[in-house]
Amino acid sequence: MTTHLEAWPTGTPAWADITVPDLDAACAFYGPLFGWKFEVGGPEVGSYTQAFVDGRRVVGLGEPMGDDPAPPPAWCVYLATQDLAATAAAIADAGGQVVVPPMSVMDFGTMGIFVDTSGAAFGVWQPGSHTGWDVVEEPGSVVWSEVMVHDQPGAVAFYRRVFGYDVEDLSAPGFAYASVSVGGAPVAGVGGYGGQASDAPAAWTLYFGVPDTDAAAARVGELGGTVVSPPTDTAFGRMAIVSGPFGEVFALMGPATDA
Repeated sequence: MTTHLEAWPTGTPAWADITVPDLDAACAFYGPLFGWKFEVGGPEVGSYTQAFVDGRRVVGLGEPMGDDPAPPPAWCVYLATQDLAATAAAIADAGGQVVVPPMSVMDFGTMGIFVDTSGAAFGVWQPGSHTGWDVVEEPGSVVWSEVMVHDQPGAVAFYRRVFGYDVEDLSAPGFAYASVSVGGAPVAGVGGYGGQASDAPAAWTLYFGVPDTDAAAARVGELGGTVVSPPTDTAFGRMAIVSGPFGEVFALMGPATDA
């Protein structure tokens, strides 16, 4: 069990949220799946909703605001910074693009949305009163974050230049992957798609912890989601790739079957 109530170190995944066309339907899916309880914000934040595990903040969910058409629903990972203006400048210098320029969110903090050099979108969060998620590495919370791209060396170079990561190459024949660390602690992965996934979009993926991957994958189907890749044992646990009711992709990670 890991509870963290302080600001996260720069470069660490610190928050995630998703914009969906039907907030009630999203809560009806994710609540039973992960045991989340929800706190709905007021009109000043467009009813932005936060999910909690045992009273600790995990992620946010919201509906589109304004008249602009919303992009397809997808989980957005926010990397922490203590100086968003400097980080945004570093992203531009490294060849990234700005989607949503830095903007203050009341006293909660400052956010921006960017696209890396491989085409994967991600957020950056400078905390104010909202320091990010309060819990990681236990069921119902995020246990890992990774970005999968078609130019893995280029993506590693981009994120290392922007956030100053230490990089450990974990690649194997036919599989390019690196773990990036902050202060000696691994915080995220940067992987390369193989040739069989030539059409897959570059994207960040969240891994949510579950006590039983097979049971959680079955529950996904019962709640209106889809199992994209069935449960499989890995060196890090038993993993499944699934999608939610709006097509948003995420991963489940639980103990290996021989654990």
